[in-house]
Amino acid sequence: MKALLALEDGTTFSARSFTGPGEALGECVFNTAMTGYQEVLTDPSYSGQLVAMTYPLIGNYGINEEDVESDRVQVAAFLVREYLPFPSNFRSRQTLADYLRQARVLGLEGLDTRALTRHLRNYGAMRVAASTETLDPRDLIEKARSIPPMLGLGLVERVTTEAPYLWLGGRKVFLSPEAGKRLWPRNDRSFKVAVLDCGVKFNILRNLEGRGCQVLVLPAGVSAAEILAFKPDGVLLSNGPGDPAANPGIVDTVRNLLGALPIFGICLGHQILGLALGGRTFKLKFGHRGANQPVKNLKTGRVEITSQNHGFSVDIPSMNDPDVELTHINLNDQTLEGFEHKKMPLFSVQYHPEASPGPHDASYLFDQFLNLMEKYRSK
Repeated sequence: MKALLALEDGTTFSARSFTGPGEALGECVFNTAMTGYQEVLTDPSYSGQLVAMTYPLIGNYGINEEDVESDRVQVAAFLVREYLPFPSNFRSRQTLADYLRQARVLGLEGLDTRALTRHLRNYGAMRVAASTETLDPRDLIEKARSIPPMLGLGLVERVTTEAPYLWLGGRKVFLSPEAGKRLWPRNDRSFKVAVLDCGVKFNILRNLEGRGCQVLVLPAGVSAAEILAFKPDGVLLSNGPGDPAANPGIVDTVRNLLGALPIFGICLGHQILGLALGGRTFKLKFGHRGANQPVKNLKTGRVEITSQNHGFSVDIPSMNDPDVELTHINLNDQTLEGFEHKKMPLFSVQYHPEASPGPHDASYLFDQFLNLMEKYRSK
């Protein structure tokens, strides 16, 4: 089925739909990972975006029930060079096309993803419209220009949980707020972690539970007082979509938690923590999305290969608090990838230590969080 992709600057690309009729609007970005398309599709940080994969063959290992990062497909549309309709993998339970059809998400193939990626690298991520229904370039370009830009767009409400839940045995167990306040066993020495859900990936929760933590996931709109009422040992600020500066309520909540207990921020959580400490954020030209981003740990001198998915960054000059120490830097563009505080128990990274998909170089950060909670608990 014929399809057309139109960018806001007037550039168009022809394609074919492998999922049937449909239309999608949003920001167009690209991901350079060679594997992990199922994790990409279900990552809440991609909400509101049409994602192009730079690896040319997608769909070859199908879809399984385990490698999901949320309860649903999150991307607005999926753009590939060549779709393979006959997967070969013992874990596969269905094809990528069937998976996207069930989610009513448009999938396009036959797209010159190399040319699209070069265009986005040269001119930046931009608004886009993809359609099998509107094939007139002028009409589709106008549709792309009609949607709000990502800068200034708050999307956390789309992806956060509506009610608190425990993460137990790899699944959600919902509970009432009153029950939640009584959920921690008094004589249990395991760490109790409250996760502020801005669009949390399941593998973050898996990593915490795998290290023996009790994990409570809370809606992004809760107050600092509500979080502290659960008496957690630490708070994890999760990843998520959209412009971090468009979430002043969450920033205020985090600001009111500073110094009260250990805090670990990941991706959007890192940006929110930067804003709470008085910093600023800015939109990157085309963002970092892939599984091979080199990051230097400034404390050890070690270079980590990391998994990343973000379009905004914390502005380094704005982090001028003398007690804030920069800990990680991106070696491709020198943007900030991590910081910690010299006096308060908190640290954060811009990339994804849960690495799904991606390398495991940064998994030590979860252990660092546990060590921080142990140190704070023993005071």
